[in-house]
Amino acid sequence: MAEEKKLTVLQLLPALESGGVERGTLEIAHTLVERGHRALVMSAGGRLVKPLTECGAQHFAWPIGVKSFKTLLLVGKLRRFLLEQKVDIVHARSRIPAWIAWLAWRGMNPATRPRFVTTVHGLYGVNRYSGIMTRGERVIAVSNTVRDYILREYPDTLPWRIQVIHRGVDGQSYPHGWKPDPVWQQAFLTQFPNAAGKQLLTLPGRITRLKGHEHFIELIGRLKRRGLPVHGLIVGGASASKQRYLQKLHYRVRSMGLQSDVSFTGQRDDLKNILALSSLVLSLSTQPESFGRTTLEALRLGVPTAGFDHGGVGEILRTVYPAGLLPMERIDEACQRIVQLMQHAEPVPSGDFFPLQAMLDQTIELYEQLARAPRR
Repeated sequence: MAEEKKLTVLQLLPALESGGVERGTLEIAHTLVERGHRALVMSAGGRLVKPLTECGAQHFAWPIGVKSFKTLLLVGKLRRFLLEQKVDIVHARSRIPAWIAWLAWRGMNPATRPRFVTTVHGLYGVNRYSGIMTRGERVIAVSNTVRDYILREYPDTLPWRIQVIHRGVDGQSYPHGWKPDPVWQQAFLTQFPNAAGKQLLTLPGRITRLKGHEHFIELIGRLKRRGLPVHGLIVGGASASKQRYLQKLHYRVRSMGLQSDVSFTGQRDDLKNILALSSLVLSLSTQPESFGRTTLEALRLGVPTAGFDHGGVGEILRTVYPAGLLPMERIDEACQRIVQLMQHAEPVPSGDFFPLQAMLDQTIELYEQLARAPRR
């Protein structure tokens, strides 16, 4: 049997600062290197470049995600790069990089050019700009929710080109029942003393109207009025453009008399510890999420988790913890369900659901199969 050809795979994304897309890029690059392939990543850079290059991947600092007509000047440069580096697979993970990659790829010899892969990470607005993410020779959907969205909103996409590869979580990094060490716990409760001795309800996610922070504050108020010893943690940072909304949330907390009952932690690098310390983790996004990685991380830790029954979060909860499904936008019923979970939570099952290794194996297998597949 002939030895499997070693591939050169280029992943493109705007930057390598933080986030699920960025972590997934690192995980795939690391796995490619482990399996003897060559892993290239192109982005504007960021704090995750160091761990990327330490694992043996190569990073190329290009402004490939800048929303500017000047970015189109990179098309010819990228085409030369693909030839010089003998790239076998181009994997675009974001819209502007996908446009630049597609325009470069389209102008190459169809018999010898790299194979073109895209991943649809989000439920983007439906327009020609977003439609580029469905133009891959293979289109990875990060959930069944995303696959259904593609087929519904972009019906010209050939179904056989779409492959669902759920994002995953490493069970060794998120072991069932894990708790942070007492030193960290003490430091955290010193920083947020109002949380000490309370049942912690945590809403993780960046500060934006879509994440349901106003619903969360309303729920905390209702739970306090019922006499439950709860404390709400809003975990996530606010960009410069969201500072006014953050101030509105602070005002809402003050106007409801909840200053001692809700803490804003800002952006944190220890979210895993906060999730593990929580009595209940919530997802209250008003629009469906494409997947819901934080929901999955909390469940892998064995922490009861509840969320509106839509999108990727609903998909995860129906599979793993249906007790946590909340009726969409019906705050009275959602509150009643949360009271039940706070008082008599069903245990979260342990198990290797949505494993990271499956995501890695399926993605590398897709690359290898596409590299071998006849060109159409």
